[in-house]
Amino acid sequence: MGESMQGLHRSHRCTEVSSQNIGQEVTVMGWVQKRRNLGSLIFIDLRDRTGILQIVFDGDEIGQEGFAKAELLRSEYVVAVTGAVQKRSAAVNENLKTGDIEVIAKSLRILSESETPPFPIEENSQTKDELRLKYRYLDLRRPDLQRNLMMKSKAMSVIRRFMEQEGFLEIETPILQKSTPEGARDYLVPSRIHQGRFYALPQSPQLFKQLLMCSGFDRYIQIARCFRDEDLRADRQPEFTQIDMELSFVDVDDVIDVNERLLQCMWKECLDVDIKLPLPRMSWQEAMDRFGSDKPDTRFGMELVDVSDLAEGCGFGVFTGALEQGGSVRGINVKGQGAMPRKKIDKLVEYAKGCGAKGLAYLCVNPDGTYKSSFAKFLTEERLHEIVQKMGGEPGDLLLFAADKNKIVWNVLGALRLEMGKQLGLIDENSYHFLWVTEFPLLEWSDEENRYMAMHHPFTMPMEEDWDKIDSDPGKVRAKAYDIVLNGTELGGGSVRIHRNDIQEKMFEVLGFTKEKAWENFGFLLSAFQYGVPPHAGLAYGLDRIIMHMVHAESIRDVIAFPKVKDASDLMSQAPDVVENKQLEELGIAILSPDLKSN
Repeated sequence: MGESMQGLHRSHRCTEVSSQNIGQEVTVMGWVQKRRNLGSLIFIDLRDRTGILQIVFDGDEIGQEGFAKAELLRSEYVVAVTGAVQKRSAAVNENLKTGDIEVIAKSLRILSESETPPFPIEENSQTKDELRLKYRYLDLRRPDLQRNLMMKSKAMSVIRRFMEQEGFLEIETPILQKSTPEGARDYLVPSRIHQGRFYALPQSPQLFKQLLMCSGFDRYIQIARCFRDEDLRADRQPEFTQIDMELSFVDVDDVIDVNERLLQCMWKECLDVDIKLPLPRMSWQEAMDRFGSDKPDTRFGMELVDVSDLAEGCGFGVFTGALEQGGSVRGINVKGQGAMPRKKIDKLVEYAKGCGAKGLAYLCVNPDGTYKSSFAKFLTEERLHEIVQKMGGEPGDLLLFAADKNKIVWNVLGALRLEMGKQLGLIDENSYHFLWVTEFPLLEWSDEENRYMAMHHPFTMPMEEDWDKIDSDPGKVRAKAYDIVLNGTELGGGSVRIHRNDIQEKMFEVLGFTKEKAWENFGFLLSAFQYGVPPHAGLAYGLDRIIMHMVHAESIRDVIAFPKVKDASDLMSQAPDVVENKQLEELGIAILSPDLKSN
C-alpha cells in the first residue's frame, strides 16, 4: 500500500540538487535504483529522469520508525524523501553528476511499492528485445532511453523555434484522408456512416501541404504523424514522425538554404556540434558512379571505379557479356587486403550474390607487384596492368569487380563498400558527414508494372533543360529533387513541385494515368491548380532517423516511446487485435476465414 502526497511538494529533481544546496533541506521523489544496508546506515540510489541522487538513512536522524520503513525499500519502489544536503561522507563518485553530495533523510514516504521487475532497469540492457518491448513502460525507465526521448523533445522544440523565426506557420492536416495510388501501401480506416468506403491514414501530408501553398500560407511546417503499411526494417516503423514543410515562391537553392541552417541550429543546440555550411552537394549520377548509392556514406573512400573501357573485348565472358547487355564493369580497391585468405574472399562473393550479383571477380596485387586473380588468364599482362593502374592498385591491395546491368553493379559494390568499411574499421562513428544529393531521375522503369513510375511522386518538377526529352527518352529527364543524407542514411527528401497544369497533365500521361483517372485520384489538387498556384517546393525529414543519428542509437525503436516490432504489432498492448462482431456489423465488414482466403 502506498502513502499519499498530501501536503508534500517536490523541491528538486534528483540531479537538480548540487553542492550549492549543502546545508539546505530538500524534498526529492523518484524510484529506488538500489539499496545497500550497512546495519546502522541504509543507502539508496534514488532515480528520476534527470539521474541518480544518494540518500542516507541514519536511525539517529530519521528515528527508528523511519529507519524500519527504509529497511522495507526494494528496487523500483516509489518514494518521497525530505532531508538535508551534505557533502559526501565517503569518496566522491566521479561518474555521477551528484557524486560529491548526499541527502541525510529526515522523513520517508513510500508512495508506491513494486514487484521485482522482469529485468534490471539499467543502461545498455542486455535483455532480449521481446521481453523489453512487452514491458516497455519499465524499459523506458532506463536512463539511456529516457535521454533519447528527451533529446527528441528538445529537437522538436528547437525545430519549432527556428522555423517560426523563418516565417513558417504550424498547420495541422487531416489524419483521415482519401487513399491515393503511387506510393507505399495505405492503412485503411472503414467508414461507419459511408459503409463500403474507406479513409486512408496519411503516408505524408503531401497533397494538403501543396493546397496550403495554393491557399497563400507561404510557409508551412508540421511535425506530422505518418503511416505506411510496408515491411519493416531496422530504421522503419509503420507509424513515424515527419518534419514536414512547404515553401512558396522558391526554387531548389532557397529550400536547401533554410534547411542547412535548420540542421546547423539543431546540431549546435542539441549536441553543441558545429556544422560548417554550405553542405556539399552531389548529383544523383555522381553519387551512383562514385559510391553505388543515392545515399552515400562519405566518411571513408573506397570509391567505385568504372573500368568498362578496359574490359571491352578482353576475352573474359563475364565482363564482355555485361557490356554487350548495356551494363558496365566496375570495381573497388580494398587497400592493404591483398593477402586476404581465399575463404574470406569466397564469403565476400556470397555476400555479393546476396545483393543481386551473379558473382564477384577479384585481383590481388602481391607485395612483389605480381597479380593473383580469378580472371588473369583471360587478359593480357598489359591489360591487367592498365586495370590495376586505373583502380589505383598498389602492392598489398585487393581489387573487387562486379559486371552486370548498372543498377545491379551499383547495388553490389555500394553494399560491399559499406561492408568492407565496417569490417576494416574505416568509419569514424563520431563524425557527421552531411551531403545533398540532387538531380534525381524524374522517373524509373518498373518491370513489375511495365511502365515508368515517379521516383519521388507525380508532383515533382522536371528540370526545364531536360523537359524536351519527356517523350523521346523519359528515363533521361532529371527532376528538381533533392535528398539530405547523413553518414549513409537518407534523413529526408523533397522537390520543387509542378505548378503548371500542362506539365502536370503530361506527367500523369507518362505515368499511364488517363485524364479521368488523374482527376478521380487527385481531382481536388488539380482543381485547386486552376485558380492561381504559386511556384512551390518542400521537404520532409524522418524525425526518428535524425534522432537515431544524434544519439547513436542502433535501432529506430530506441528513439520511439512505444514502437512496433517487425510484424507491425505492439507486444505490450497486443495491437492489432480482434474486435467484437457488433463493431464489424456497424461498419458493414465481414472477415474472410483463413480457409476462404485461399480460394
